[in-house]
Amino acid sequence: MIDEKKPSIEIEYCVQCRWLTRAAWMAQELLTTFERDLREVSLVPGTGGVFEVRLGGETIWSRKSDAAFTDAAELKRLIRDRIAPGRSLGHSDQPS
Repeated sequence: MIDEKKPSIEIEYCVQCRWLTRAAWMAQELLTTFERDLREVSLVPGTGGVFEVRLGGETIWSRKSDAAFTDAAELKRLIRDRIAPGRSLGHSDQPS
């Protein structure tokens, strides 16, 4: 049963840059970590070098504002801080 109260995540990735694999890997990481906290993680094809992660419509990370890709641990911390503050992420809580 889908819980409409749980937040959704969108990962928009550039098809021209062939970032589908990166987007799918990030989706898998987020679904594994937040399997009971999220309604869904969707992959959104885009162009022009885009790679953005949105939580409930709010951009929480964008390659446009950060020249390098973020790692999964940092993205998990950003999401955790919004949907489950105080929750331990185990080894992902260690500084990168």
